[in-house]
Amino acid sequence: METTVDASFARFVPLAELGLQDVEILRLILRGGSVIDWRRLNFEGRADVDRFLRLSLFDTSDPLDAARLREILRQAVDYLRASFHYRVADRVANPDEIQDLFLMASGRFAPDRFRRIACVVLKVMHCIHHVEARELRFQAKIAEADFQARVAERVRDFAMGMQAAGFPIVDLTGNLKTRESLITKLLSKKETLAAQIYDKVRYRIVTRDRADVLPVLHHLATHLFPFNFVVPGQTENSLIDFRETVEGTPSLRRLIPRLQLDLDLERRERRERRRNGDGNRFSAASYRVLNFIADLPVRLDRWIDPDAQGRYPNGRIGFGLVEFQIVDEAAARQNEQGDASHERYKARQHRRVLRRLSRGLVVPKRIGAKNTG
Repeated sequence: METTVDASFARFVPLAELGLQDVEILRLILRGGSVIDWRRLNFEGRADVDRFLRLSLFDTSDPLDAARLREILRQAVDYLRASFHYRVADRVANPDEIQDLFLMASGRFAPDRFRRIACVVLKVMHCIHHVEARELRFQAKIAEADFQARVAERVRDFAMGMQAAGFPIVDLTGNLKTRESLITKLLSKKETLAAQIYDKVRYRIVTRDRADVLPVLHHLATHLFPFNFVVPGQTENSLIDFRETVEGTPSLRRLIPRLQLDLDLERRERRERRRNGDGNRFSAASYRVLNFIADLPVRLDRWIDPDAQGRYPNGRIGFGLVEFQIVDEAAARQNEQGDASHERYKARQHRRVLRRLSRGLVVPKRIGAKNTG
């Protein structure tokens, strides 16, 4: 049976009520960072860890899931000891309960060296789980289109539940990217044709006000997908300034000394991206959006077979990539005007693709013009 997370009646939490881990999660997504660079977690207690594991679709009361978590832990410890001769304390390598590992990484156990070691182990576990979940997806007996439709349905049902619960969402649209759109995107990328398409499933959420964007994002990252599986380097954020938000919210301003990264990091990263010419070359300068990619965990029990011993060597959890776009209503209206409109965006993208295909031999005067040659 698939484990699901029912958040239909979860309370909408305003920005002023968020804690340290909530703020770290939001920052991770806004800047497209990676949990591999974190130095600590901030779980308060076992109940917090249990919620996180359920969100990751692990049910610790299920013997197979409990054994799976222990197996990932064993692999991580073996990797660190064999590859780096890393000393993993027995208390970390074999905790009384798997939840203790996350609490150690949050500094809830003395001595503090347990926090450092547990963080390193969890980072390796994160990667092992991700790699084996990818392998599992290819072993599952379910067509790609059916899998993507299942992912889209789950996101749609969740988002509609948010609307029904009175969240400040004024518009919600979602779809599977068309075959034509997938081909165009591959052709427009600087990378090779083998480049991965991250956003086969995409959802656009329009909030009532700009102030609602972060609370909606927080709800998604704590009730729909685990924050650690937001894809690093795939965030486009021209909507929210993290520093301004934290400094402008008294309850969050008090958390600044406890943040893992200095407050000016995002501005340095923006300057670096501008120097390197990174970013979406087709977006207009006036376009405002928060766009990111997340790996949504999906139980694949129905589509995989156990081995001869009744075990699942790669677990039972796969991932489906989902693109999320979040924008406030005023910015959404502005984005559909002039050079920022979707129509002009697609025109710029199509011109790029045609020029790349022709390599200077056939360049149309306008999109849609009939070409010969």
